[in-house]
Amino acid sequence: MKRREFITLIGGATAAWPFAARAQQPAMPVIGLMQQGTPYTFSLSGFRQGLKEGGYVEGQNLAIEYRWANDDPSRLPELAADLVRHQVRVIVALRSALAAEAAKSATDRISIVFGHGVDPVAQGHVASLNRPGGNITGMTSLTQELIGKQLEALHELLPHAHHLGVLSTPTSLIHEAIIKDAQAAASALGLAVEAATADNNSDEIAALFARLTEQKRVQGLLVTQDPLFMTRRVQLAILAARYALPAVYPFREQAEAGGLLSYGADLGDRDRQVGHYVSRILKGEKPADLPVLQTTKFELVVNMQTAKALALQIPAKLLTLADEVIE
Repeated sequence: MKRREFITLIGGATAAWPFAARAQQPAMPVIGLMQQGTPYTFSLSGFRQGLKEGGYVEGQNLAIEYRWANDDPSRLPELAADLVRHQVRVIVALRSALAAEAAKSATDRISIVFGHGVDPVAQGHVASLNRPGGNITGMTSLTQELIGKQLEALHELLPHAHHLGVLSTPTSLIHEAIIKDAQAAASALGLAVEAATADNNSDEIAALFARLTEQKRVQGLLVTQDPLFMTRRVQLAILAARYALPAVYPFREQAEAGGLLSYGADLGDRDRQVGHYVSRILKGEKPADLPVLQTTKFELVVNMQTAKALALQIPAKLLTLADEVIE
């Protein structure tokens, strides 16, 4: 073979190497993320951090299909079915027990990882926390168990109040259980509880505040866990200020939006753990072998700006216990 022909042959083969190598690379895995709220309900930074710590970065070696119910829970089964049709590797039901339930009903083949505050055993999502079985696992913060402590915080803020409101949504899987627990906790404190429900209607939520304060004479409000109340956190804070109604919330984001006080799970950390589990499943582990984890990080946040606007003195005990005081 002549020297020029040999160089041409080698040059052509070298040029083909990148294409051959690219063809041999595995396809980028695709996961689906579904949520009951809107794209603006909460930050995904914790979830993305967990993925990154597990070796996955969206757009580099991972693709994510997003599905949002926009605070309409009836859409969740349709969104779950759509992700199944797309044959995603993992379905992530983030911050919504209803999303986890819809995903579980849609498939027994695709892995599911959830992160929410509902007891997954009681809801039939898993067989047990240690041995979830099937195709689903995740993180839970059992927020229902915090109702008593949140009411205690509200009682600390309003020691002379005797009539408190509890705001929930009728679509919540634990709506009735929350009201029952709140009534029991309030009774132990010598308080009366007024149960109230809201759906995704701005005018009705505003009318609810007027009714609670002007007709029911509620002196304080406990806002319970629900994706709707995260979406509506600014509206809730504005209404609470307008009607001079001190309110306690379950999550930091609600205090940061102007809520008086929040006490509940560190959602960023819970989301990060969900991201970890997704990365482990992408690497070959099975949901049945990954125990459901319980949140161990909780945080108390006090918004002093809101307290001053309400002319409310925050007890020293709460300030001492607070993880953050927003000045």
